[in-house]
Amino acid sequence: MKKIIAFVCFAMLALLAAPWAHAQDFKDLRAKMTTARETLVTMATDKTKRGADQQKVVKDTADAASAMLAKLKAPAGKEAQFKDLTDTWGAFKKTREAELVPLIIAGKEDEALKLAGGVQKERFNKCMGLLTELGG
Repeated sequence: MKKIIAFVCFAMLALLAAPWAHAQDFKDLRAKMTTARETLVTMATDKTKRGADQQKVVKDTADAASAMLAKLKAPAGKEAQFKDLTDTWGAFKKTREAELVPLIIAGKEDEALKLAGGVQKERFNKCMGLLTELGG
């Protein structure tokens, strides 16, 4: 009887902890995405931070966010929001690497700021909103 009660208690604790674990994962992902954004902002606003070292930091922080996102699963009932997050982050990262970083490195600040303050800002804000919906 004690084993049954212990098992039931353990199962209940596991069920209660599952939403918290998801929430913490999405909070950690929010932090990684924010760090990725901050490293790019540093590169864009500080001309002394455009060398190979900062470029590597910019790439590595975005890759870390992508890797974490790839390991996560949608919380029950929030599959659409999770897919939207995945798609939006993918578009954000692709534009960042293919267009934004090259503009910054080329010294085309006006074009870079227009892109960063336009579609990229919208995408990043959308990611943050979706993370909130997902518990992060």
